[in-house]
Amino acid sequence: MGILKNIEWTDTESNLIIWKYPINKDHVNKGSALTVRESQVAIFVDKGRLADVFLPGFYKLDTENMPILTKLMSWKYGFETPFKSDIYFVNTKQFTNQKWGTVNPILVRDKDYGAIRIRGFGNYSFRVKDAYVFMQNLSGTNTKFETTQITDYLRSMVVSGISDAIGESKIPVLDMAGNLQELSIIVEKKVAEDFNQIGLELTNFIFENFSLPEELEKALDKSASLGMLRNNIDVYTQIETLEAMKEAAKNPGTAGGTLGAGMGLGMGMGLGNIFANNMQQMQNNQNNNVSKNIQNTIKTCPKCNATLHGNPKFCPECGEQLKLICPECGIEVKGNAKFCPECGRKLK
Repeated sequence: MGILKNIEWTDTESNLIIWKYPINKDHVNKGSALTVRESQVAIFVDKGRLADVFLPGFYKLDTENMPILTKLMSWKYGFETPFKSDIYFVNTKQFTNQKWGTVNPILVRDKDYGAIRIRGFGNYSFRVKDAYVFMQNLSGTNTKFETTQITDYLRSMVVSGISDAIGESKIPVLDMAGNLQELSIIVEKKVAEDFNQIGLELTNFIFENFSLPEELEKALDKSASLGMLRNNIDVYTQIETLEAMKEAAKNPGTAGGTLGAGMGLGMGMGLGNIFANNMQQMQNNQNNNVSKNIQNTIKTCPKCNATLHGNPKFCPECGEQLKLICPECGIEVKGNAKFCPECGRKLK
């Protein structure tokens, strides 16, 4: 019979949550030492019954620091004989980057689009918060217990929380992409209580992205394209007309080319009408401006009422000396000024 001198666990597996110490044929005796490192918890189990829990530290095993096991063993005065007990080490570090995703779509009721099935994915982190509760609920007395053994179970809890959180958030489907952080916080609060009940703590939850049904995505893309087209219909019409004219001009000798040329001619005439109307409008505006200027410069002689053109100094009919009037602002300009002192118009 061997005596255990120092009981400890050096964690070498990143995904290992619980590890059973291989006691083999050895026994625990008074004075045996137990070393529990940081991010570890040690639990003694007697005949399948969870007993004493040891937090990080160094312990000399005796009746004082093993009160539950002492009671189970019916020790009245301390260790009567060396004993055997199952010893489990629980890893309490944070297990990060645990992937989650919706195996089946989540049904969401949206006020704009009705019932929609969406998919989402992301990751989360957790750690063992209460080793005693965790062993009671999940691990039992397995020799090893890894994260992969509870991945599906935890994922189902997460997805269930997501379904409830999305329904309660009332966030429209089209706005979810811009509210992923808010959704993550809501889901984390929703799922945290479920994790606590099995001795775990959800330390982080990330909602990375979600996807809509393919039919809805295509409909949204088409709606966006039509919206852009409606806002620029004139530009698109002119571009398409020019492109059609180019294609028709490439094959002038074929039947299709003749038809295309005819279509191109019709389109060209329509486009020509647009340009002609624009040019006509510009010409009309220019003529109106010229007529206005001519009208402003026509005066009459105050003596003989002869029509005066421009700004002559003397009446060509009676020789009366005339006042110089600015054709732009209508004020009298004295002297031989070349520009109107009021509006700056050139007079000579």
